Amino acid sequence: MWLSSKKVAFLLAVCIALTTTAFLSLLKDVREEALFVAGILSFSSAYILVSYTLELLIFKEINNIYKVLGKLRKKDMSFMDSESSLSTNPIKRINQEIYSYAAVKQKEIDELKRLETFRREFLADVSHELKTPIFSAQGYMHTLLDGADEDEKIRRRFLQKAAKSLDRLDHLVQDLLTISHLESGDLKMNFEAFDLNELFLEIIEQLESKAEKKQIELGFDKDIKNPVMVYADPKRIHQVLLNLITNAINYTQEGGKVVVGYKNEKEGFLIYINDNGPGIPPEDQTRVFERFYRVEKSRSKEKGGTGLGLAIVKHFVEAHNSQVNLESKLGKGTSFSFKLPKAIEEPTDQKPQSDELKKVKS
Repeated sequence: MWLSSKKVAFLLAVCIALTTTAFLSLLKDVREEALFVAGILSFSSAYILVSYTLELLIFKEINNIYKVLGKLRKKDMSFMDSESSLSTNPIKRINQEIYSYAAVKQKEIDELKRLETFRREFLADVSHELKTPIFSAQGYMHTLLDGADEDEKIRRRFLQKAAKSLDRLDHLVQDLLTISHLESGDLKMNFEAFDLNELFLEIIEQLESKAEKKQIELGFDKDIKNPVMVYADPKRIHQVLLNLITNAINYTQEGGKVVVGYKNEKEGFLIYINDNGPGIPPEDQTRVFERFYRVEKSRSKEKGGTGLGLAIVKHFVEAHNSQVNLESKLGKGTSFSFKLPKAIEEPTDQKPQSDELKKVKS
């Protein structure tokens, strides 16, 4: 590069030295030695000052911008850590703003690319999941239309299988709608105080026959005595517990055990569902909450799952300002847990409090 800080400083210093010498030469009784010394001093001081100013304040920062742009092309964000402190140098502060803006935009581009990849995968998964029950029901119905309806036993069996496929399709569509409403923010949560033990009993009674068919022991890890009042959306927590307990029953081998319970902690109640099933491999534990992700795809399809149950669980629990924790060891079982806040008990001699007053203990 022809233009550099030293060359610019040299030209400016020469101009300042000539101007100073010319001005002093107009004065009377100024000797040539004085003019020479003044020229040398003005040149030296101007050169040092201008060179230092240009090098540190302008050229160095411009070179830093080029370096940062080069790192951005390579998606290297390490420079952000070194530029975290705010400088008093105005040009350097502008430089830092450029760094931050460029980094944010690069991250936005990366996120858009990730979402585009996710969208393509999601559409492919949805198409595949919808196609399976539709083709299955379609096949049974066309078989009946082609003459298989004459035999009453075959007709009934085929109609039952077609209905089962359509039920699975309905569950899939409902789950997709639920997730869509959650992510768009259209699904409203209705928080209220309710007894967690009653909800446990309701779900266990609902799934009791399912567990008995696999000879799975389903129950509590402790006796239910006093009410356990939590502040949450009972409908959504019902679906969370139903999905988790159903999964535990589905993936626990015959003769296994599924235990539900809670722990009374200072921050709230820790709710957990434990099983002694085969467990989840470590490489799959970070992905089980993704939509349509299955640890064992063939076995999951046989069990009739939509692949959306844990994704819905994750969204509902996060809507309660909590998170689902997963602990699993191969051959030993799996445990899902999450926290719910306690409900503040209402005084018996006063009117019921509003939802605003029933705030949870944090």
